[in-house]
Amino acid sequence: MGIDLGTANTLVYVSGKGIVLQEPSVIAIDQNEKVALAVGEEAKKMLGRTPGNVIALRPLRDGVIADFDTAELMLKHFIQRVNEGKSLISPRIVIGIPSGVTGVERRAVMDAAAQAGAREVYLIDEPIAAAIGAGLPVSEATGNMIIDIGGGTTEVAVLSLQGTVISESVRIAGDELTESIIMYLKKAHNLVIGERTAEDIKIRIGSAYPTHDDNDAMMEVRGLHLLSGLPRTVTLKGPEIRECMLEPLSVIVEAVKRTLERTPPELASDIIDRGVMLAGGGALLKGIDTLISHETGIVTHIAADPLCCVVLGTGRVLENFKQLERVFSGRSRNL
Repeated sequence: MGIDLGTANTLVYVSGKGIVLQEPSVIAIDQNEKVALAVGEEAKKMLGRTPGNVIALRPLRDGVIADFDTAELMLKHFIQRVNEGKSLISPRIVIGIPSGVTGVERRAVMDAAAQAGAREVYLIDEPIAAAIGAGLPVSEATGNMIIDIGGGTTEVAVLSLQGTVISESVRIAGDELTESIIMYLKKAHNLVIGERTAEDIKIRIGSAYPTHDDNDAMMEVRGLHLLSGLPRTVTLKGPEIRECMLEPLSVIVEAVKRTLERTPPELASDIIDRGVMLAGGGALLKGIDTLISHETGIVTHIAADPLCCVVLGTGRVLENFKQLERVFSGRSRNL
């Protein structure tokens, strides 16, 4: 079983079946009973809409486990759902994690998987998993560059011969882009909106680079007016949303440039020939490939299925376990 335990979404791959689960990493808990009321899509609908005794939360922040107990509960629920409620024959699990996490954070992921019923847990750095999932030839002696923009972290890595040559992980990604929209509306329009509305704005009219149909992108947004305290509707345009996301986007671009500066010359020439591969949910932001191409001067491609790259990579590693055994960054046997 391969798992992409992401800040925004959790995906599960089962050998021989493919991707069997793709759900938001959200759990709703009854605080009195300490039981999970809903997990995944159902729980996401409850964000910001729960009564006092129910709390809907995301147990992962910045790509790592922020709340161990709820993360374990969520993982257990997903694994059981994949097994259709049948009792588990302890699976071998491969989990994709950000490359910049500490030893303690790695241990927390392993422990959560072990508590959820895994027999063996292997950790794989997300950039390697994403590159394998995107179909890059990571086993060859050529340089491959991957940028994985998730919900909590952006991973930039140069890979060759099943290993990471250089990598950088910044804790600025999709969540910070969403947050910048919330802050902008508060400052410019005195309007308070929730996380889900901000994400909707980002998906519908957000962009990273000016395009010719930019000015036509408009959206009506409802929220709470700060001064009157009453609900209010404002009309937003594409360019103003792009403007408010400039800061987090520039941090991502700088991380890419820093990684390129440190890349050995032989691998750098391979990257110029082959281009850069974009993966993760953030790759779906309109114009982000153009922005990176423009800033680095290197052709940037978006993976065929950016959201599923990491989990497809964990699946391929599972199915070719012996050939790709060197890619693991951590393992715990016979838990």
